[in-house]
Amino acid sequence: MSSASSYGSWLPPATDPAHAPEPPTAARWAPWTAWVALLAAFGIAILGAIVVGIVGAIFGASFDDPPPAVNIVATFIQDGAFIGAALLFASRAGTVLPAQFGLSRVRLRTALKWTAIAYVGYWLLAIAWAALIGIDEQDSLPDSLGVDESTVALVAVCVLVTVVAPIAEEVFFRGYFFGALRNWRGPWPAALITGLVFGGIHAGSAEPEFLVPLAILGVALCVLRWKTGSLLPCIALHAVNNALAFSVAEDWTVGQGALLVVGATSVALLACRPFLGPRQQRA
Repeated sequence: MSSASSYGSWLPPATDPAHAPEPPTAARWAPWTAWVALLAAFGIAILGAIVVGIVGAIFGASFDDPPPAVNIVATFIQDGAFIGAALLFASRAGTVLPAQFGLSRVRLRTALKWTAIAYVGYWLLAIAWAALIGIDEQDSLPDSLGVDESTVALVAVCVLVTVVAPIAEEVFFRGYFFGALRNWRGPWPAALITGLVFGGIHAGSAEPEFLVPLAILGVALCVLRWKTGSLLPCIALHAVNNALAFSVAEDWTVGQGALLVVGATSVALLACRPFLGPRQQRA
């Protein structure tokens, strides 16, 4: 059986009022592949972490309690696994086009409008959650990766958190995972499921009380992807959010935080530029 034909059968009919009109480059990915791709990404990431740990142990690092360098490299591999898994399963449905992932140009006015709506909505719900359970802590991920041990580690983790992670996670979760699940019951169920999974995958790196806000952010990013038809606003918002969180966690000044936000967002978007397809309508 042809993979392309079997995947294509999952594309909702354009006349179905429950779905937005699909552009010619709409992703024809079977919904079940979202879950298989997620498992594949984690499998690759775990295998990569084991290999890095073994190499580190050969050079004297502890395998049970690896140093920051090992954790940082393993995290880079994890992000690469997300992109690799998305491309692997997308290719099974035929030619992979950038626009299928939302890597397409978008009108600035549309992007700014929906980015503001998504981020304000996220913050309102996140603040309500924080007030409900009394969150008064900061995310400890940067410290757990050793940013306080050397300048090199600080720079590496900063790039990882504010540039690499936003690109990799958006390509996988809002590009592939959400794109595949949309072909099941439409955008809203797909957004809710993707948000829950997005929050859940951070269970190993974030405190439990932060998982709900992360899930809310995951849903907001799906809505942003859906309403703009582009992944670029999602990558930008993700980079802004991570840069703000990083600068707060490191007790940087407002000016330093602002520079990081602008720099990280600009670098993330510039990194995507060579892969952009033409402007699309709502995806």
